[in-house]
Amino acid sequence: MSIEISIDSNVERIISYLLKGGARDCILVGGFVRDYFLGLPSKDYDIEVYGLTYEQIIQILKKNKFKINFVGQSFGTIKVGSGIDISIPRVESKSGVGHRGFNVSCEPNLDLYSAFKRRDFTINAIGIRIDRSIYDPFNGIDDIKNKILRAPTAAFCEDPLRVMRGMQFAARFRFKMETQTIELCKQVCNEFNTLSVERIWNEWVKWGVKGVEPSQGLFLLQKTGWIKHFPEIADLINVTKIHQDDFSANVYSDENAFDNTSRVCDIAVRIADRYNFSDNDRLVLIFSVLCHNLGKSENTIIEIDDLLFQKLSSSVSNIRRYSKLSDSSSDSGSGSDFDSDLVLSRFRLTQRFLSRLKPPLRVVDCILSIVGEVLTDYFLTGKSNIDDRSLRRLAVRIEPSSIRIWAAFCRAIIESRDDTDLKRSLIEQLDKCELRAIELDVIDSKPKPILRGRDLIQFGILPGRKMGQILDIAYELQLDGVFSNIDEAVIWYSNYSR
Repeated sequence: MSIEISIDSNVERIISYLLKGGARDCILVGGFVRDYFLGLPSKDYDIEVYGLTYEQIIQILKKNKFKINFVGQSFGTIKVGSGIDISIPRVESKSGVGHRGFNVSCEPNLDLYSAFKRRDFTINAIGIRIDRSIYDPFNGIDDIKNKILRAPTAAFCEDPLRVMRGMQFAARFRFKMETQTIELCKQVCNEFNTLSVERIWNEWVKWGVKGVEPSQGLFLLQKTGWIKHFPEIADLINVTKIHQDDFSANVYSDENAFDNTSRVCDIAVRIADRYNFSDNDRLVLIFSVLCHNLGKSENTIIEIDDLLFQKLSSSVSNIRRYSKLSDSSSDSGSGSDFDSDLVLSRFRLTQRFLSRLKPPLRVVDCILSIVGEVLTDYFLTGKSNIDDRSLRRLAVRIEPSSIRIWAAFCRAIIESRDDTDLKRSLIEQLDKCELRAIELDVIDSKPKPILRGRDLIQFGILPGRKMGQILDIAYELQLDGVFSNIDEAVIWYSNYSR
């Protein structure tokens, strides 16, 4: 069987040179091949070479003036340019538990079947040669058509990270994992702790950034039992009743908080597309939504080490929010019935969940500022209208995230509701908030100070503690709308200094 497929001319040249140099076979594998059968664009090429040693491949590439990179030398991988990887078949022999619990050796003379049976899923065990012929020993093309994740053989268990790869593949391609592969995942469930945090986080990133239906990834974790390794999320399965005045309340009587969270994650992806979010903003939004129901399980026990928290949360705004969250209700316009315990619980549990994954600190701070925002709960229950003062102060509190991401977060939760009248009302309010935030120039960042140190110097105020105190007072008044331009600010200071 052969197909019509466009292959980069450099890839064709490389394969031609390798075959002329004595390679028994050169075959395109991995994401490029899989994405072709999925109908998705792909620019990255993986060439697997049979019959040549690592050194022989290097010599052929150098002879033909290709720029090479040796970053994958220990795994028999050579990078050519920015999007071409060349590798030699590998053989792994189990020597312990986990992804490091086996010995790896390059085996140029390995046969194709033996190499392909060690791939993670059948959808990645398909090869295309330069003559466009296909090698598909495990019917991966059929599994792609049927949207099935299947392990080629029990060798799947040699690297437990493959379960997490399955999680993000399910989210990206809307695939379901078949029964026998689920059982293989369960067999390696207790090897989770052998995986590096970096590798786990990388799979979560692909789930969040590339996922088109994140719920499928979460359900896969549930079915395989791997959800237990993320206890804050797993606890949501036991939350079967959500109060009707809760901002995430729904009318689905058979929907627990885990199912609700999964559904809102899917909605958030569509909203991120609508907002044309960057990868970073999309990641912040999806993880904020993933954590928006945390703290609602009565069985959840929160034990947070304050020093650890401060190490993991770099921004002053989040440390202040963590320690004085209940005091923030005065800015929410919420009234005396504000449930600071729920917000603080959600905030702390999100921090604990993220502390295990160890994302970049800025990502942690952005997510925490969204889930810990006290105004959200009251706005989404229709109990709070947001005026200019509230918007300006929201932009300050929510830094280093933004009102744009906060609005997308609120919109995802609103669109998951079935209360049509409240949904319509909240969408209208949210549209107005976003429009007004754009007019106030606070949609993406907090307000820039109007009164600055250079303005005070003309009044004889030199840089130092006194100047800092005056500027702090001025900024607070600016947020309250006391003045909106430099002329009004100077008039205010003239009166203040008398």
